[in-house]
Amino acid sequence: MANPRLPGISENEQALLYAKLNEYNRGRASFKEAGVYLVVLPRPGKPNYSLWLYSPLPEKQSILYIHDLSPDINESLRMASTMFYYSRRCLILVDYNEKRMQSNGDDLIFFGKYRGHFLHEILKVDPAYLSWIAYKFTPRIPKQERFVKIAQAYHSVHLDLMQRKSKEKHSVSRYLGELGEKLTDLRLKVIRVRLEDDPYKTRINGTVPQFFVKQVLTLADASGNLVIMSIPSKNPSAVSCTLSGIEHEYRPGEIIYVASARVSRRYESYGSKYTRISHVKLVMTTTV
Repeated sequence: MANPRLPGISENEQALLYAKLNEYNRGRASFKEAGVYLVVLPRPGKPNYSLWLYSPLPEKQSILYIHDLSPDINESLRMASTMFYYSRRCLILVDYNEKRMQSNGDDLIFFGKYRGHFLHEILKVDPAYLSWIAYKFTPRIPKQERFVKIAQAYHSVHLDLMQRKSKEKHSVSRYLGELGEKLTDLRLKVIRVRLEDDPYKTRINGTVPQFFVKQVLTLADASGNLVIMSIPSKNPSAVSCTLSGIEHEYRPGEIIYVASARVSRRYESYGSKYTRISHVKLVMTTTV
């Protein structure tokens, strides 16, 4: 499947984004086996990217709408990859296909308290009821059998979302190494970002204050181990604790690839273990 041309970004930015997306998908299951999450490009009348699921469960129309994302491609991928970080399914970008994506009513609830609503709406408000449809409702005609299969596909989305919440809630962090140990090839996800002024670099240039702001990042690896690192700014800002407009501002959900670093400190806070790293050499950063 050819990668679609993405609106509003340069070819170089697009190439980098697809390279990062390929890295995110590495090691995940085949779409024929597990299905795949689709980020669908904006189209006339629909300015936002949108999230869909291709599932091998239903026999016919098997591309199912989940919900809208953002009009910005990077933010949309950040949202989607954060939700399904622990899923076995890949995440790909595609153009809208009216023939395969337009609902024909097979996913419309025809009974009970949610009569007249779509299954994707119930996924958000009452996943327990969706589970009941998927595995307790008894179909009486072939059309209802397909309806149940679609409900099972949506229920699998709910399970992916719950997997993320479960791992984040119950993961027990550990230290990544001993003090002074060199670490290599780390793939870390940004959890929190705090901005601090570097008091040793703050100065007055004539009558204008210049602040060199560092970003203190809390990150986690795939096992939930917590890491702290600082990214100093290279350019001054005129406002305290505010990055210069030409600095990259890290956001929760971004993936940081660390080629090498050293363990500079280890500590525990509220039952969680943190490894602080220094002498960091980055490879790349991505929102997925």
